[in-house]
Parts: sequence; C-alpha cells; structure tokens
Amino acid sequence: MKFIKVALLSASMLLFFTCLKAQVKSAKKPVHHTGSAVAIARGKIVYTSVCLACHMADGGGVQNMNPPLINTSYVLGDKTTLIKIVLNGFKEDVQINGQTYSNNMTPHSDLKDQQIADVLTYVRKSFGNKASAVTTMEVTKVRAANTK
Repeated sequence: MKFIKVALLSASMLLFFTCLKAQVKSAKKPVHHTGSAVAIARGKIVYTSVCLACHMADGGGVQNMNPPLINTSYVLGDKTTLIKIVLNGFKEDVQINGQTYSNNMTPHSDLKDQQIADVLTYVRKSFGNKASAVTTMEVTKVRAANTK
C-alpha cells in the first residue's frame, strides 16, 4: 500500500511539473495580433478618422466619385497594389461593377506602417469582405521598395 501512495505521489508531482513547464514555455512565445480582433479594432479607428468621409461608414463609397470597398478586386486582390494605393494615392478613373469612379484619392504616406496594415486588414475583413490580413512587414516592404 505504501508503494502505491509513493507511486501516485511521484506521478502527481511529475504531472504537475510537466504542466508548469508547458505554461512557462508557452508564456515566453511572442503574441502576434495580425488579423486579430485587436488589429481590426485599431483599423476601424484609422478608417473612421481617415477613410470614412470618402468611402462611407458602410464601405459603399459615393456614386461616380469614391469607389466602394465591398467585394472589389482592388480590396480583395493583390495586397501590394492596395498598399501602394494608400501610400501613393490614386488619380485614375476606375471602373467597378459597371460604374466609373473619378475622384482622386490623396496619398496617406503619413500613416505609420502599423496603421496602414490595420486599416487594410479592417477593410479586407469588413463590409462582407473575407480576405487575408495585411501585415506590418508587408507594408514596410512595399514602402521601402515604393516606386509608382
């Protein structure tokens, strides 16, 4: 009987220290919020202060002036192109769903890389869009290589 108690105590201590080691090990890993609710919340703040006046609260844009951000190839497509549009602005007429939009978009190169990543992640995951997140590293890379 004494042997069983010692064995159970040993097994319990082993299990306890194994769990403790796993918790300490997982606590050391960095936490990344790319595409998370945190990044989306930060992106919504940027959107509200910078983008909403032209693209509207629902992302629907303004007919014949500012294009919608809902289910368009610009928003859902190539991230590099989208990042360049934010950094450089956009001065071309654009055709979306049979409508032409012709208002110029001013450059927003004054925004930090994190702000651009967050706002583009917000747009790509809002208004019914289901696209991947934009990372700060992607924005940094495009900004460094930015040529119009």
